[in-house]
Amino acid sequence: MAYVESRKNLAGSACGIAGLVLTFTGLAGAYWPVVVVGLYGAGALIAPPERPAAPDFSDPSSQLEALRADFQTLRAYLDEVELPPAASGRLTELTELLDGLLAPGWVSKALATDPEGIHALSRAVHQDIPESVDTFVRTRWWTRIAPGTEPPERHLERQLELLHREAEELAAGLREAEARRQQTHTRYLEDRGRNG
Repeated sequence: MAYVESRKNLAGSACGIAGLVLTFTGLAGAYWPVVVVGLYGAGALIAPPERPAAPDFSDPSSQLEALRADFQTLRAYLDEVELPPAASGRLTELTELLDGLLAPGWVSKALATDPEGIHALSRAVHQDIPESVDTFVRTRWWTRIAPGTEPPERHLERQLELLHREAEELAAGLREAEARRQQTHTRYLEDRGRNG
């Protein structure tokens, strides 16, 4: 069935019909079957090849939807973990910032145009935050068995601080992109006013 709808068959059929027209006008003579088949074959040979369909990748907005759902799963996990007050405060600041970046609206629309930003958020939600918290929980247990080592709270606080800074840089980049967009629109309106 695919060949029936193919370009080669359609081009060959069009040329074959031209051969039938030549037959009915009397130009093909007694060799009309050879003319029709020959023209069909020529048309099938000169037709452009079929091109494969382009891959259909997921829309960035659907990636954000999946990331939002994963972020809610992460928050449920974080609510069950007992953290020291300083680390808990830093984690709250980080999750509030991520929640603002992932919230539906114009921010997520701007984020959808930034694949690097989506990747950074995805890495933070799927890998960095869970790894930091889980490593702290496991290390804290070992510290109770062997006291006198460096407290794992310091590492957790530093990791959360670095992740918060990374999220702030992402938010600043989105803000700058919107500011440039506004400036570009202003210049456009000014140019239009001068030329109009």
